[in-house]
Amino acid sequence: METSTILWLVSAILLIAGFAGLLLPALPGVLLIFAGLVLAAWAEGFAYVGWGTLTILGVLTAAAYLIDFLAGLLGAKRFGAGKYGIIGAAIGTVIGLIFGLPGIIIGPFIGAVLGELYANKDLRSAGTAGLGTWLGMAIGIAVRIAVAFVIVGVFLVVRFL
Repeated sequence: METSTILWLVSAILLIAGFAGLLLPALPGVLLIFAGLVLAAWAEGFAYVGWGTLTILGVLTAAAYLIDFLAGLLGAKRFGAGKYGIIGAAIGTVIGLIFGLPGIIIGPFIGAVLGELYANKDLRSAGTAGLGTWLGMAIGIAVRIAVAFVIVGVFLVVRFL
């Protein structure tokens, strides 16, 4: 099999996994999409998409992770979550993966609430912290998805125009 064919095949696999990873926290979606696009550029010998464009896409990829992290943290902090609430949200996210999309949505909330209850907060405060954690994570996911589409869009514009 020719090298460019292998690169295109691996690129396609990475892109598919990356788009799945935009909703599944276990997969680094934006990073996989970026890697797939680098391989696609490589498959064409960087004739259409060069290192300048790939550097910009890399910076956007890093920014997506920074914004995602900060959104979750700021959402949790803004609504009063403490250390145990944030730890609980992380554990809830991991356990939620077992239950598919409903678990991914509900897991962080339940984890944050349980973490806050463990820290001896009342149910109302724990629920508020859980809501804040969930809202922050939802904003982070939305940003991650938006940046992923921007990255692909920039790649396609540079490639075909």
